Amino acid sequence: MEVDPQVRSLIGAQSASGDEPGPADLVALRAGYLAVAIELGGAVEEVEDVDDVVIARADGSSLRARVYAPRVPASPLGAIVWHHGGGWVIGDLEGFDRVARTLCNASGQVVVSVDYRLAPEHPYPAAVEDGEAALRWAAGAGAARMRFDGARVVLGGDSAGGQVAVGAALRAPGLACGQLLVYPALDHEMGSEAYRRNAAAPMLRAEDMAWFWEQYLSGPVAVEPLTDVQLAGLPPAFIAVAGHDPLRDDGLQYGHRLRAAGVRVQSVEFEDMVHGFLRWGGVVDRAQALVRLLGDAARGFTASGANERPATVR
Repeated sequence: MEVDPQVRSLIGAQSASGDEPGPADLVALRAGYLAVAIELGGAVEEVEDVDDVVIARADGSSLRARVYAPRVPASPLGAIVWHHGGGWVIGDLEGFDRVARTLCNASGQVVVSVDYRLAPEHPYPAAVEDGEAALRWAAGAGAARMRFDGARVVLGGDSAGGQVAVGAALRAPGLACGQLLVYPALDHEMGSEAYRRNAAAPMLRAEDMAWFWEQYLSGPVAVEPLTDVQLAGLPPAFIAVAGHDPLRDDGLQYGHRLRAAGVRVQSVEFEDMVHGFLRWGGVVDRAQALVRLLGDAARGFTASGANERPATVR
């Protein structure tokens, strides 16, 4: 299926800007990512409350997070602990602010957006350690402070943030009631058919992902969710992927492995989309549709329900 017409103009703009991953100045690269999020993310949606918090890491240092309260809270009220995308190298709280607000209201849940440490300054496993710290905080002290049910915490993330979320779930079993993953990056060997078919895909190429993995990894990945690690006992998952994306098969293969381990999964493929479209809610209708699906899935997880039926969004 061809790329959605609303995305085609963005592809040309991205190519013209030269804002591509690579050995560029990190400050400029990160600033460019934020600028795109603001430009394409749409209006800033009002929520009931926004609170910047500090979470203590195991070593006593501080981890920043931003907590959003929905205008109309669901009952029961839980939380979504979200880890932004950006190849573990770029992205921050401001860049995910618009999506966090819309997801908060769409789900009726509290959203905890995590400002995890970035590579190459902080290579693996720093980001996953931060994801675990945020999950443990949300299930305990955070729930008490923000007045949601700590037994109803959903882990989520897009792209690199999906890997952080999965890593946190594996490091802290039993604390999350669901997984919300959007085109997660889970295969550092990049060996899938999607990497070959979509090697030159718009917005994210296979060579870009190779550079991101190189910045992130200081050694072997301790957690391999697509190969040897045991997935039985993980919470149910909602996994969304894009058809024109090298990471397409990462999410689908993870879903297959979860199902084989007895975990309930809903997989959705946006066949006409490219990597990164979650952040483009101001100009791409599919992004808005995805947020609605994420919100519905989160409500299901916090109410102890999940939809196992795979789907394709055409």
